[in-house]
Amino acid sequence: MFPILLILFIAVPIIEIGLFIQVGGMLGMWPTIALVLITAFVGASLVRSQGLQTLLTVQQRMQRGEMPAQQIVEGVMLAVAGVLLLTPGFMTDALGMLVLLPAPRAVIAKYLMSKVVVSNLSGGFHSTHSSHFDRGFHSHDSQEGNTFEGDYEKKDDDDDDQNNNRLN
Repeated sequence: MFPILLILFIAVPIIEIGLFIQVGGMLGMWPTIALVLITAFVGASLVRSQGLQTLLTVQQRMQRGEMPAQQIVEGVMLAVAGVLLLTPGFMTDALGMLVLLPAPRAVIAKYLMSKVVVSNLSGGFHSTHSSHFDRGFHSHDSQEGNTFEGDYEKKDDDDDDQNNNRLN
């Protein structure tokens, strides 16, 4: 993973510089700078509107009792698109705009979800052998998870007031 990130951090700026030189040669310096700023502002507003729409879809699916996994992945992708659009450059802007379009975003989200493996859905507590559990708590493993047993003592506020009166 590290070599891929290293190559990206080297290759992306080099490609962006080359594109700046090409576009700047055709349009001139100020129109090129204006184009980069315009794509950043338009992209930020599109990310905001698409993000709000995705958030509403997530809420609606949760209210129906459905798991909005794809919408959550698309929300993360929108955040990445926002970063790409705010980064100065034409290649990053093109990638950010591609992720902003609903159809390609859905395809990419489905692909990413097919590559993710969820190994433990139960959550729960994990038993550790420490002095905290040795003092009154006992852990028993079962097929459904871990069960912790312990003792407790209920104290009322009246008991605390009586104890304070005895001390005074």
